[in-house]
Amino acid sequence: MTAILEKLAFYWTYPFVRYALIVGVLVALCSSLLGVTLVLKRFSFIGDGLSHVAFGAMSVAAVLGLADDLPLTLCITVVCAVLLLRTGQNTKIKGDAAVAMVSVGALAIGYLLMNLFSASSNLSGDVCVTLFGSTSILTLSRSEVWLCVGLSAAVVAVFLLYYNKIFAVTFDEDFAKAAGTRAGRYNLLLAVTTAVVIVLAMNLVGSLLISALVIFPALSAMRVFQSFRAVTLCSAVLSVSCAALGILIAILAGTPVGSTIVAVDILAFLLCSAVGRVLGGCS
Repeated sequence: MTAILEKLAFYWTYPFVRYALIVGVLVALCSSLLGVTLVLKRFSFIGDGLSHVAFGAMSVAAVLGLADDLPLTLCITVVCAVLLLRTGQNTKIKGDAAVAMVSVGALAIGYLLMNLFSASSNLSGDVCVTLFGSTSILTLSRSEVWLCVGLSAAVVAVFLLYYNKIFAVTFDEDFAKAAGTRAGRYNLLLAVTTAVVIVLAMNLVGSLLISALVIFPALSAMRVFQSFRAVTLCSAVLSVSCAALGILIAILAGTPVGSTIVAVDILAFLLCSAVGRVLGGCS
């Protein structure tokens, strides 16, 4: 135990480790706040769809030779989030079908563009890093960290400011509309916020594992608690703890960061499921 603590203290002296933990904790917090709402509204799959859109956008940025792909990726992902919301509600192509079409299409086009135009000598490695996160979280610059801090603060502020409206739209959208709440506006706000979180999470767990970061903490909290507030708070604590623990384990063991975080989330889900059964049996 002493050797592990000494090793952690040694790694803590490096800025990239501190940057990784800061970004990891912030992204995990934002993902958990949105995750509860997305799961309850049965929008879980939208995170997976938008993550594939982000992959396609990053491929376009790579083909164009952009030094900073975040602005383009964020813009394209936000636009697709809005289009998915509109398409799912107002046309013959409903919810899950629209998400599936955009998801598969963006993934295929992104990989095709990378194959046709990429000048990289290690295409398969670049694709793997984008899809699974790999060690990209450990190569963040100071400017990227500050950008993540700013966007994360905006996401948390939106959630806190509109908590009551989000709660109303999540549990009974029809009643919320009847009570005068502009449900469409808050659904749009949720879609845009989700797109921002997806783009932020790309460096942490990669595009294929983002859904796990959004869904697992929410489902784990639901195994133990019943109220929306309790589930949200528990989800936030679990998500932040699992992200920090996953990053530390990945640094010490040399394992892929994204996969390690998701593995810790799975263990937390199993533990919460066991605790939920025990509490249910005692009640």
